[in-house]
Amino acid sequence: MADLRSFLEIPYDELEERNLEIKKQHTERGSAEKAAEARRKELTGEKSLKAVTVCFTDLEGRLHMLDYDKKFLLKSEDNLTFDGSSIKGFSHQHESDLRLAIDWTSFYWMPADVFGAGKALVFSLVLNRDGTPYSADFRSRLKALSDEMYVKDKTVCHVANEIEGFLFQGRDAERHYHDTHKFEFISTGGYYHSLPNDPLRQFIDRAAEAQRAMGFANEKDHPEVAPSQFEMNYSYTDVLRGADQIQIYKLLCRQVAQNMGLTASFLPKPVTGVNGSGMHTNLSLNRNGKNLFYEKAGEDGLSQLGWDFVDRILVSANDICLTLNASVNAYRRLDPAFEAPNQIKVSAINRGAMIRIPVGNERSTRIEVRSVAPDANPYLSIFSMLKTGLEGPASDPKEREGKRERTRFLPDNIQDSIKQFKASPFIAQLLGEDVQTRYADLKQASADRCPRALGSQVKVSEIQFHHEVTNQQLWAMF
Repeated sequence: MADLRSFLEIPYDELEERNLEIKKQHTERGSAEKAAEARRKELTGEKSLKAVTVCFTDLEGRLHMLDYDKKFLLKSEDNLTFDGSSIKGFSHQHESDLRLAIDWTSFYWMPADVFGAGKALVFSLVLNRDGTPYSADFRSRLKALSDEMYVKDKTVCHVANEIEGFLFQGRDAERHYHDTHKFEFISTGGYYHSLPNDPLRQFIDRAAEAQRAMGFANEKDHPEVAPSQFEMNYSYTDVLRGADQIQIYKLLCRQVAQNMGLTASFLPKPVTGVNGSGMHTNLSLNRNGKNLFYEKAGEDGLSQLGWDFVDRILVSANDICLTLNASVNAYRRLDPAFEAPNQIKVSAINRGAMIRIPVGNERSTRIEVRSVAPDANPYLSIFSMLKTGLEGPASDPKEREGKRERTRFLPDNIQDSIKQFKASPFIAQLLGEDVQTRYADLKQASADRCPRALGSQVKVSEIQFHHEVTNQQLWAMF
């Protein structure tokens, strides 16, 4: 029987061209109205496109996806609603209805061999019933901050993330952890080492190819230090698109792995005794093509603006730690061994420092915040770092004069981190008291289901109740 379906499948080279053109329009801050008009026209013209995947992210960082029929979406995009009370950390039952506003500047054509034929993807903003931005949607808040900076004096924040993960044997290895009590490595090759066609290398190749097709502008990819660990690096972009790319990176890796009968995991420390996974976040400010963090004569090539930015993040490091390390498991990675970035200091060479100043030039000078875990909400974590670096409290140089500077450390468990987060007047100012309370309550719910002392072994509960391990049935048992 003839195949009656003829859904859209775009070759990778054409996919890359399409997605890079949309990326260019976004980064050059072209008209949002023109972008929306162009996307609607393209969707209308693509007769073999069946659905558009509309994405939003909850307060903890989980990516949620709704597939809309293309014709319905184009006809009804001004009235897309969902039940916010079903999303942890969003609205209460009596105020459940929330809206989605399509952000047509953040649109992607999809590789059909990974996500299925006939689909495209677009990010959205979460709105209240009256159309105002929803306070717990940090994509909306990051976009507003970025727009505000640009309108004020054409300043743009560039971001590049180095996202590490593990590849494990079998599908849904995290969900089955409460049965197996272990993860099985797919490879024990280690840093940079794997045979050209072994399963880890095949996975990295397929994921990187799909990323390039989606316009990531990849630079390099390789096995990482720990067994079965991987990292794929891509070029910097503006903060909003950079945060979107984190969500796509993880989604894409998980789907490629599942297609191979494997599991891509972004737990910060799923296995003890080996290096954990981080999400090093590289930040810089740019205005009219000039890197504002670069100064040739500055210490480590960093301008005074750059050093002030670093200082403010270090001053509030403990306050914002919970936004960068959002799970019980994340604090295993802050163990002082295994190159853990748990020291509240900055260094050009010390990889135990929370912030590093990489070697750079006029184009590439940046700061690298190394303490971010790969399971952090990317919008919330980047918003917290950017807003803190720009407006957070600064240290008092007079207080440091004549005193021996002592090394401070980030919390080594989530309970202490929650306490500092809840007690911080700066967090109340940064996020708002309502969001401060909601986020702390979510983190406390997970923490209360796990032993306070991490110990030397990964506990079932810290995997089972992890916010990215989506097992609603197990959560409902408690």
